[in-house]
Amino acid sequence: MNRESVTAGEVLTLHVSTDSDEFRVRFYRLGGELSFLTESEPFPGEFKAPPPHPDGGAPLASPAVGWDFPAYSFRTPEDWTPGIYLAHLIEGDESSARAAPLLDDTGIEGFAREFFVVRPRDPGRHGRILYKKSTYTRHAYNQSNNESVSRTCNLYENPVYQEATDGEPRGHRLSLHRPGGVIDLAYWDAPFIAWLERCGYAVEYCTDLDLHEDPDLLAPYDLLLSVGHDEYWSGAMRDHVSAHVRSGGNVAFFSANTCWWRVHPVDGGSAFVSDTDHRVGQEYPHLPATDLWWPRPPEGVGSPENSLTGVSFRNGGMWPGDWPGDRPRAGYTVQHADHWVFEGTGLRDGSDGGEPDALGAGTALIGYECDGAAFAYDGRGVARATGADGTPDSFLILGIYVLDPVNESFHDLKWGHWNCPEREPSQTGPRAATMGIHTAGGTVFAAGTTDWSVVCGLELDAGVVRVTRNVLDRLSHRATAVR
Repeated sequence: MNRESVTAGEVLTLHVSTDSDEFRVRFYRLGGELSFLTESEPFPGEFKAPPPHPDGGAPLASPAVGWDFPAYSFRTPEDWTPGIYLAHLIEGDESSARAAPLLDDTGIEGFAREFFVVRPRDPGRHGRILYKKSTYTRHAYNQSNNESVSRTCNLYENPVYQEATDGEPRGHRLSLHRPGGVIDLAYWDAPFIAWLERCGYAVEYCTDLDLHEDPDLLAPYDLLLSVGHDEYWSGAMRDHVSAHVRSGGNVAFFSANTCWWRVHPVDGGSAFVSDTDHRVGQEYPHLPATDLWWPRPPEGVGSPENSLTGVSFRNGGMWPGDWPGDRPRAGYTVQHADHWVFEGTGLRDGSDGGEPDALGAGTALIGYECDGAAFAYDGRGVARATGADGTPDSFLILGIYVLDPVNESFHDLKWGHWNCPEREPSQTGPRAATMGIHTAGGTVFAAGTTDWSVVCGLELDAGVVRVTRNVLDRLSHRATAVR
């Protein structure tokens, strides 16, 4: 796809390689359910091989450069509602197309699919909530596979590293112009988007590149949403969100592993470079990884992500395996149950002498990755952020889950454990998923876990659903003071 967002009425450009004589594109919108909109006229098919990987060896292909597949254009209707849309490619002649059934909600994931964002012609008119789709993270994990070929090339597997040039920094280079189908959208986003629309929330959408390029993007909105797995951020993205909060705007991070790596968009935004700890030749981990946000230079950027979000992956961890897999299902131990975030949940925090309740208990709410804040228990056994790791002084811990069992490594994963090395022994407490809130002009809520949107979207826990509604209802309107 030439660009993953268009304004309604603009031309969408798809890049397609196929050995079929012709193909069509079916368009759907993600909402309360997956809705079929239209089918294109037939396009003539053309095959083009992917670029070879610099290390050689089929079927590897280079993740570092654009694949330059033939371009096909489709003008989006001006009356398309803001949202996330799905393009499904149907190969073959008209009889083949007629035989292919329409997709439903179970068919969002798969190959021969691409998603894109339709932005409104008048930003903010449809809704004051802006949902940021984490497109950089999606591309970092995209292996560029298809139904018949496993290419396994991205930032993690067979990555391509470059030294600094006149126009680009050193680091792993990744093109956004590669195929690979849809995975993360189906897991983290689709259930939550469906829930938002069923509940009547008016939401508009953007991509990471939109946020990176436009310093005024957030001006029409009161609340920004970060959802699911949101690992890769550019410096401009952080600057624009921080300015939004300083000016009284709000953010809800229904996400985790958030803002872990810095990226440098290049090639007009069609690629990025990030100096990560991923493999360079036979070296793994590659250190120093200078685009890690939290360490001081020269080991990193020196701008801890939790100064914005309140929480960090370096105080949390990752449970490997299938989603949701065999993760523990204890949920968040509730603190400060009288806070407005818990209004209407009936949850207790143990201050009455009883045992505290656990938000999301019985579900896989915590993980697969989770973020935390350095904390210590006070004399009453309440976890309080110390701020030693850069978490704002106003951050209030509302829910906590101490990770157990722990594997003290991230580069040698151990199944059945939370993998979370102790990165700052002198500053951090026990590694723990942490839900909390702080103010810095506007209000920032941090769910501290990737799978919050799944549990809420599928309505697996009434408490999680009510907390989400409380956050959305309160923060979708700017206020001069929010406790």
